[in-house]
Amino acid sequence: MRRNWTSNLKMDNMGNPSVGGRVVRSVRSLCALLFAAFLTVAQFFMFNARKAHRFYAKRQVVTYEHIPLSPLTAHRLVVVRRKILVLDLDETLIHSHHDGIVRPMVAPGTPPDFTIRVTIDRHPVRFSVHARPHVDYFLSVVSQWFDLVVFTASMEVYGSHVADRLDRGRGLLNRRYFRQHCTVDYGGYTKDLSAIHSDLSSIFILDNSPGAYRKFPNNAIPIQSWFSDPHDECLLNLLPFLDALRFASDVRSILSRNQQCQTQVW
Repeated sequence: MRRNWTSNLKMDNMGNPSVGGRVVRSVRSLCALLFAAFLTVAQFFMFNARKAHRFYAKRQVVTYEHIPLSPLTAHRLVVVRRKILVLDLDETLIHSHHDGIVRPMVAPGTPPDFTIRVTIDRHPVRFSVHARPHVDYFLSVVSQWFDLVVFTASMEVYGSHVADRLDRGRGLLNRRYFRQHCTVDYGGYTKDLSAIHSDLSSIFILDNSPGAYRKFPNNAIPIQSWFSDPHDECLLNLLPFLDALRFASDVRSILSRNQQCQTQVW
C-alpha cells in the first residue's frame, strides 16, 4: 500500500506528474532561485566591500612634513633653477585594461577608480583604470617642486583622457607627450628627454620601463611596476628623495649612481 501511495503522489493514471510531484518540483525550483538570489546579493556586498576598502586605503590621511626653507636654502633653489619631472603613466601612476581582456594581475571583481571610453580604429573601447595608491597626493606635492610633464608610449587618444582624470582640472599635467613622440628602438619605444628640454642637467624621468629611458640612464628614476596592490607606497617613499633632488645643480650627479644598482627600484 505504501508503494502505491508514493507512486500516486508522483504520477497520476495518465502518467503525468501528480499534485504532490508538482509541489516537490516547485519547492526545488524555489530553493534554487533563493540560492541564486543569495549568491547575487553576497557578490554585490563583496564587490562594494572591496571598493570601499580600496577607497579608504588610497585616501587615508597621509602627510609629508614640509620644513620651512631657510634664506640660504631658498636662495639655493633660485640658483639651481626649477627642474622638470617627466612622468610615465601605465604601471607607473596607473594600471588599466580594456573590455574583453582578462588581466591576472588584477583580482576578478576589483572595481576600477575610473573608466574612460575612446574610439580606436573606429571601434569604441572602454578602459578600466586603477590608480596607484597615493598618486593624487604625490602629484599635489611634487607639482610644488617641479614642472610636471606626462610622457607615455600609449596612444594620445587614450593617454590624454587618463592625464585629464589624474589632473582633475588642477593644471598640473598640461604638457604631454605620447606614442608619436617616441622613438622606435630595439622593437620598443624610447623617450627622448632632450626633445622636452635641451638642458639635461635639469630634467629627469620616473618610469617603470628601463627601455623607455635607455638613452638617458643618468636622468632616470626606476620604479617598480604597479598593477593592483592597494598597500603600495612607492610614490610616498619617493618624496624625501625628490625633495632633496630639487636642490642639486645637476640631477645626473645624483641619478648616475643608479647605474651601479639599476635593479633597485622604489
